[in-house]
Formats: sequence, C-alpha cells, structure tokens
Amino acid sequence: MTKEFRIGGKLVGEGNDPYIIAEVGINHNGNADIAKEMIRVAAAAGVDAIKFQTFKTEEFLTDKTVLYTYTSQGEEITESMFDMFKRTELSDEEWRELKECCDDCGVDFLSTPASTEGTQLLVDLGAVAIKVSSDELTNIPQIREYAKFGLPLIVSCGMGSADEIQKVLDVTSSEERDVCLLLCTSQYPTPPEDVNALKLLEMRKLFPDVVVGLSDHTQGSTAAVLCVALGACVFEKHFTLDHDMPGPDQWFSSDPAELTEWVTQIREAHKMLGTRVLEPTATEMEMRESFRKSIVALTSIKAGEIFSLENIGVRRPGTGMPPEELDAVLGRCAANDLLPDHLISAEDIA
Repeated sequence: MTKEFRIGGKLVGEGNDPYIIAEVGINHNGNADIAKEMIRVAAAAGVDAIKFQTFKTEEFLTDKTVLYTYTSQGEEITESMFDMFKRTELSDEEWRELKECCDDCGVDFLSTPASTEGTQLLVDLGAVAIKVSSDELTNIPQIREYAKFGLPLIVSCGMGSADEIQKVLDVTSSEERDVCLLLCTSQYPTPPEDVNALKLLEMRKLFPDVVVGLSDHTQGSTAAVLCVALGACVFEKHFTLDHDMPGPDQWFSSDPAELTEWVTQIREAHKMLGTRVLEPTATEMEMRESFRKSIVALTSIKAGEIFSLENIGVRRPGTGMPPEELDAVLGRCAANDLLPDHLISAEDIA
C-alpha cells in the first residue's frame, strides 16, 4: 500500500486534487433512465466518479419479515426491507448501459457490490475501484475476495473500531492492494456532534501508509471542508434529483444544487491549503514595493543637519531604506540637502 495510487486515470492521495464521488445508491428507484439522468447531473456538478450499489437482494437479505421504517415524501413508511431493496435492482444489461453513460459523461463508474459474483460483473464492466460499505467492514472473508480482483479498495469505516480497521488492512496488505479508508458515521443524516472529524488525524497516525477520505452523511458542506484541512483526499456523498422522490434516502441526500455547492467547496478548500513554505506569494512580492515603507525625509533637510524623528520617518513606498535601519540613521548627519518625501539612501548619510 502507498500514500498515493491511481483510481482510473487519476492519482489519489496527498498532494493531488480531491477525488470526489457522487453516491447514487438506490436513489434511482430501480429505473435505469433515472440513473442515467443522475449520472449526467453529477458529471455537470464536477465530480470524478458516480457510485451505485450493485446487488441481488437475496445476496444479503432473505428474511422477508424484517421491516424497515424510513421517511419518504414527508411521510413515515414501514415496509419489508426485502421488498424495498428488491424493487431497486437493475439488470446486468442496465449496468452496462450505466457504465457506457459514465464513459460518455467523462466520469468514473464505481459501485458497491454485495457478493463475489457482483464484483466480477463490475470488473467485467470496467469499474476502476471497489467500494466496500461500512456494513461489510468486519466481513473479512468477503473483503479478501474483493482484494483478489486487483482493483483499489475504497473502504467506509462506519461503526468500526481501530482494531477492526487494522484487520481489513492486514488482509488487503497480503494481496498488495491499494486502500483508501473513509471516515464515516453510519447515521443518516449525521448530526454535527457525531462527525468527529478529528478521527482523521488518528487514522493518519495509526495507518500512515493509507489514503484517507470522508464518506459524508451530513447535510451541507462544512464537514467536507473541515476534512480537507485534516488530510482527506477522497470524498463521497449521497445525492438525489429531487428530495420529493419516493425512497428511503431521498430526503437527506443532496439535490443537484447542493451537490454542486459541495463539490465547489471541496475544491476551493483544497486550493486554499496551498503550501507549507513560509514565503510570500508571487502577487505579494509584487505588492511589497507599494505596501511596505521606507525611511523618508519629512521636511526639508540641510546638509550637516542631524537626522531626528522631527525630520525623518517611515512612509510608503517600500523601494528605499527599510524601517529596520531607522535607529541606525537617527543621530547621524545629512550628507546632502534633501527635499520632503525624499527616500533616504546610504549616500544621504554623512
């Protein structure tokens, strides 16, 4: 594992531009045309990748009596979790169409698989990485299978401890696989007090050879901007075409305008990080002469007259003797007659 690796054609890691993922999840409601429109909208927002969830419901859930309660279109809905996921499945052919749509829009195609068979489909389609969801963090046998496919792994660490994360890195290291760990809070949406952005610093300390990022379940851009400053390199956020669409995740997901703002804020924050080198910018160097000050004559001064605070001081511009030399000039004699506003130089001092 390295501190920098490629996802598709982009270098990901410290010193590189943020890699930003728009998470469709199941917000397409099983409709491939909606999914394609979401790809186009996210691409226009400036993301690097679109991420889906590729599954057959039976791969992770068989008990149809398990109920799930969520908010949809302003109402509380309780239904079979199996039925909810089942109606959002897409066919293999539809997945091919979505990959082609991503290619046409110039964004990477990513997805979270639910099985080895689903992962093979993604690899065959040309996915550039495998996303491992938080609920799979402790499924070490499955992560071992994911790692064997040869693609980078983006691992959400929601609900996880340091020991559990280390076990993931142990198994992926054995396969020499590149890994990005995403700070993630499995609350939808995540309230500010549960973001715990400082965990990124601990992750960077405990796992120094791993790229870190944020799976952002908050509303707004504040968490993402904060995590840019703390070293996050990869960002992911759920989005929807419309909060009023039916489905469990639509209400808290970002709409197109919110997604665009989120992407913009991340990229601007990254630019603001700049450099650690303590030196002026190129523009500041140009401003120095205009804004800094020099030692100047405040009054007319005759040759032989003693320099004092009554006849010299510091004023703009900064093209003459710097103010730090003032103490050395005071008490000396003028070598020449000087007019007011004259920039004092060494030749003017007897």
